[in-house]
Amino acid sequence: MSRLRVELPGLSMRNPVMPASGCFGFGKEYANYFDLELLGAIAIKATTAEARFGNPTPRVAETTAGMLNAIGLQNPGLTGVMQNELPWLNQYNVPIVANVAGTEIDDYVETTAKLSQVENVHAIELNISCPNVKQGGIAFGTIPHVAAELTREVKNVSAVPVYVKLSPNVADIVEIAKAVEAAGADGLSMINTLLGMRIDLKKRKPILANGYGGLSGPAIKPVAIRMIHQVSQAVEIPIIGMGGIQTAEDVVEFMLAGASAVAVGTANFTDPYACPTIINDLTQILDDLEVESVKDLIGGAGKNATSTHNGTRFR
Repeated sequence: MSRLRVELPGLSMRNPVMPASGCFGFGKEYANYFDLELLGAIAIKATTAEARFGNPTPRVAETTAGMLNAIGLQNPGLTGVMQNELPWLNQYNVPIVANVAGTEIDDYVETTAKLSQVENVHAIELNISCPNVKQGGIAFGTIPHVAAELTREVKNVSAVPVYVKLSPNVADIVEIAKAVEAAGADGLSMINTLLGMRIDLKKRKPILANGYGGLSGPAIKPVAIRMIHQVSQAVEIPIIGMGGIQTAEDVVEFMLAGASAVAVGTANFTDPYACPTIINDLTQILDDLEVESVKDLIGGAGKNATSTHNGTRFR
């Protein structure tokens, strides 16, 4: 048995590393650089029921130690993904995680019901950062009972395990995590981007046409580590960790915090070899740390780490 292999619901991964949804497209561009079968899994671009062009440009801006994006879920839609993208990916022996988004529960249900039936889709990842129109435009992931309802409805139609991708833009991410676990989620993905903004000094207006965007990259890594550590102590389901991972050392840190696998996002934009390099370096790090298997790292930072700030106790 490989020292790097991990087993998650629906995902038998030869190593714990996958590219994050939205940062790898459907893999076609990266297949020009390396064999996609090196990856533990592939989380494909978010899919909505109908094709979406996305937000107006500019929709990407660099920041210190990260980037902002407001892509707006550009994707070819459910039909396009099922007819063109997933059949192409079927040539690779690697599990596919299909990220699903929508603005109504029915959107998620329809998309999940069909995508989860595709042979090479092994898991669904619910993007709950999208607005819930019936709730007045709030994101599905900001209110526990709303997140739970969506999770429950999707679980009822999914033929494969469902992972819920949590937003960090909430007051208490643990509460959201516990709500979706109770509703039947098989796992969690965390974290999504943090809401941010940059301003063009000469034009005196936001750089992004959308105004605000999602901050990703190394700048958010400490936030992700903290939230994964908190949530891992409150739930029993596995966590796919993400948020600024660039190196194999970062992978170890995420797994010590409580992640069972990881997703690499922004690093793919600056180095198309980021994922295979990280995977290649993992074995040497296990040797350096005298660890036999990556599975032995999961939650290794301990469940009793606590700190206080202004009288508030954090776990």
